[in-house]
Amino acid sequence: MSDPRVGLTVTHRRYVPYSHAHYAGNLVDGAYALGLFGDVATEVCIRTDGDEGLFASYSDVQFRAPMRAGDVLEVSATVTRVGTRSRTLDFEARVVCRGRPDVGESAAEVLDPPIVAVTATGTVVVPPSA
Repeated sequence: MSDPRVGLTVTHRRYVPYSHAHYAGNLVDGAYALGLFGDVATEVCIRTDGDEGLFASYSDVQFRAPMRAGDVLEVSATVTRVGTRSRTLDFEARVVCRGRPDVGESAAEVLDPPIVAVTATGTVVVPPSA
């Protein structure tokens, strides 16, 4: 029998401010996505278990494409396994909008399809059920 929490997906969107640019070309470090994964994992834990939970580990992280200041990121977490106190989550950070400084100072475009920038698998833990 499958747990009804398996398959639950939570998605957040976030504009990447220029104050987070860390490298030439307004690149943002990969840890930025990991912070967003923590935020979306917190909401998953609240929705599935009524508790913020704790992030225990990553078993895989793949940095696939650059993230830049001015991007709009869509970050999602999907529950793939439910244990007694642990939950395995698959994460994905996609660039859904990107600035176009070659067109104009504030020009930007919606990316279709989005660019998958970071993927990961992680484990969160929640307190024992009461």
